[in-house]
Amino acid sequence: MVNVNGSFASPPADATATAFLTQSLATSGLLTAFYNTFSTWTVLLYLILFAVVYDQVKYIYLKGTIVGPSMKIPFMGPFLQSVNPKFHEYQAKWASGDLSCVSVFHKFVVIASSRDLARKVLNSPAYVKPCVVDVAHKLLGKDNWVFLDGKAHVEYRKGLNGLFTRQVLSLYLPGQEEVYDKYFKIFLDVSATNGLKPLPWMPLFRELMCAVSCRTFVGHYLSHEAVKKISDDYYLITSALELVNFPIILPFTKAWYGKKAADMVLNEFSKCAAKSKKRMAAGGEITCSMDAWIKTQQESARYSEKIENGIPVADDEKPTTLLREFSDYEIAQTIFTFLFASQDATSSACTWLFQIMADRSDILDKVRDENLRVRNGDRNVELSMDMLENMPYTRAVVKETLRYRSPVIMVPYVVKKDFPITNTYTVPKGSMVVPTLWPATHDNEAYDDANVFDPNRWITGNAEQQTKNWLVFGTGPHYCIGQAYAMYNMMALVGKASMYLNWEHFPTPVSEQIKVFATIFPQDDCPLVFTPRN
Repeated sequence: MVNVNGSFASPPADATATAFLTQSLATSGLLTAFYNTFSTWTVLLYLILFAVVYDQVKYIYLKGTIVGPSMKIPFMGPFLQSVNPKFHEYQAKWASGDLSCVSVFHKFVVIASSRDLARKVLNSPAYVKPCVVDVAHKLLGKDNWVFLDGKAHVEYRKGLNGLFTRQVLSLYLPGQEEVYDKYFKIFLDVSATNGLKPLPWMPLFRELMCAVSCRTFVGHYLSHEAVKKISDDYYLITSALELVNFPIILPFTKAWYGKKAADMVLNEFSKCAAKSKKRMAAGGEITCSMDAWIKTQQESARYSEKIENGIPVADDEKPTTLLREFSDYEIAQTIFTFLFASQDATSSACTWLFQIMADRSDILDKVRDENLRVRNGDRNVELSMDMLENMPYTRAVVKETLRYRSPVIMVPYVVKKDFPITNTYTVPKGSMVVPTLWPATHDNEAYDDANVFDPNRWITGNAEQQTKNWLVFGTGPHYCIGQAYAMYNMMALVGKASMYLNWEHFPTPVSEQIKVFATIFPQDDCPLVFTPRN
């Protein structure tokens, strides 16, 4: 190459130099562009590798010494496996250790499988609070009472306890029997229309239990069509609240459909609250939970007004619990939580109860005899609380069903601050801790032959003494407020069905295998045929 001095270059030489410089600059630009492109992808690659390593190291650090996979699938963990949960996989996890863990997306989850550790979680409000799942706040509302903590939760709950006393529960019975009668006819019509061939009955049991809950909680303020709509759409809410789900609401996802369904229910219940307020103010009788709660609010308002105005008030005029006035939407939110707490659990219990009774005709015969006895042989006598309290065998059958096929197998909590759950392990703040209830109700040390269905263990055995293992309704400050209602509802339902219906179960190879859909159901959804009992 010739060294060029521009001062003395000839015109031809100057042109050559110009072309050379142009070519060099072009080549340099390409190299620069290539270098910049290469650098961008390199940076991205290193960032991804760093994120993978960080995610893995963080998981290993949080896992500590407890049982769990030694490594996790980058970022998502066992998400795909969790989308379609298998009960036997849950059992394997529970059997792997008293404490075990998984990490899904951004959430580190610790599973407490033993009875004592499950109880410790449930009884540690200073460290944990119910979280259900991330999307629950969006469906139920961030200010929903079930998410309240500490004193605020206790105070709110006091105002609801009166909705489930013996006296108030007795007011719900006529409405419940009305629903049973309606659906017994539907059961018979469906079976007859299908030529007495077996059909999966779980969907109809879900509809029945939704109708019973709606009638109990909001009375006749809801039409049958609205109840049917809520029952059908509640599948979407349940699906959106699966333990592992996409954490944000995107269009056409489960969470999106669930949110639309939840908004519809809240809107319907808000209308019911407005109707109930008018009816209670006019002196109407209590027929549902909403009535009872609103009447207490109105009585509290009248009492407080008299006190403020210096008007003497007799002690017997003071409401048992003084309540503020709640808006229609606040009332709807609270009643929705009752439906949320009861719908899946009672649907599960109902499905198993009918399957178990069909497969054990001797037990069903005893239930039928007891229900006729308390009615002095007349099956048309209306049900009362006195009757329910004098049916020990029917109660034992329901309790054994709830133990043998416990509807709620786990309850997720979020850790508010580092939680020293054992002497050797502390659950980190922000993690999810999940007390598991199933192992406690299937502990052979507490219940002889725990995997055998035996109602007599509640009558002649010592099952009633195993209070620490009876975690069906939870324990601690967030125990199920409606447990008495749930028990009486199941007793009333199976008792009345035993007198008016015959039903036959058509077992399949998977009838005793368990499907997990929020709660638990038979894998084949319980194929039955119903016929009238004369």
